[in-house]
Amino acid sequence: MKKPILVIKFGSASITTNGEIDEQIVLEIARQTAQLQSTYNIVLVSSGAVAAGKKYLPKYSGTLSERKAAAAIGNPLLVRTYATYFKPFKIALAQSLCERHHFANRDQFLQLKSTYETLWKNNIIPIANENDVVSNKELKFSDNDELATLIAVGFGAEQILFSTSVPGVLDAKGQVIPEIRVIDKDALALARKEKSAVGLGGMTSKLNFARLANQMGIKAVIFSMQIENGILKAVKGETGTVCYAQKKKLSSRNKWLASGSLISGLITVDQGAIHALQSRKSLLAVGVMNVVQDFEIGEVFQIADEEGLIHAVAKSKLDSATLKNEKNKKNLEIAHADDIVLL
Repeated sequence: MKKPILVIKFGSASITTNGEIDEQIVLEIARQTAQLQSTYNIVLVSSGAVAAGKKYLPKYSGTLSERKAAAAIGNPLLVRTYATYFKPFKIALAQSLCERHHFANRDQFLQLKSTYETLWKNNIIPIANENDVVSNKELKFSDNDELATLIAVGFGAEQILFSTSVPGVLDAKGQVIPEIRVIDKDALALARKEKSAVGLGGMTSKLNFARLANQMGIKAVIFSMQIENGILKAVKGETGTVCYAQKKKLSSRNKWLASGSLISGLITVDQGAIHALQSRKSLLAVGVMNVVQDFEIGEVFQIADEEGLIHAVAKSKLDSATLKNEKNKKNLEIAHADDIVLL
């Protein structure tokens, strides 16, 4: 039988110490991953390139060009370290530097998927990271949490694991919340606003992308490598915070539309429009309250309620300028039901 897919994302803070790649952590990643390879097709998504490379730039201050330079230095260091510790387990690695348009363009995404499948057939694990050196500022991933989630959703992964600097999602008393059945507004409010000194993301990022993964039928676990056998326990749901997959059947195209496509616009709609969407009806202009971010015909936009919670994404039948000018036109359709994906 075809092996299920497991995506494991490691944040900068979880694999570096004082700006240096923590080789003991990488050894543990290799050891534990080797035990799972016979069961899963695995993708590792690893941050740490910028953190590893910035020490070679004496006056590093974190500008975009300096981050790109640090990534150029740090990426080979990072992959070399991984390769060194995976070698005793007879596992080869392949570097995969991704850009946002690889997911926004479905043909390119399918090529990426085909390449990964070839690697898995040959027992090679791809290790993915953003191609920081050339990524356009406007088209960057928000962080590697997003990259990992796009891979998980696009490839139909069974699980996605987010390794972070804390042992899971914490409650007000600092205790780990072992499970979250549905990531709603209350769950998102649990996230602390701070992020690590070496990473771009934070708990808010992880919960938002865990929510997307859950909505696409993928279980997510937020855990720490500081826990003994953290990866092995996370896969079994025995450590960290387990965020449960929602039962939802979507075509591969609609999964791509909801996650991989490049989001261009954002509108807010009233509760009547939200109810219509939930009844699998098309989106009409009459329910639109505000165009927050413009979009063109054929582009993908997000649909939010009055409080800003995203309920769906859709492929537009008209541009936002027309929507603004003809908003009161009767039965003006912005997106057909078949091109709307509820989240």
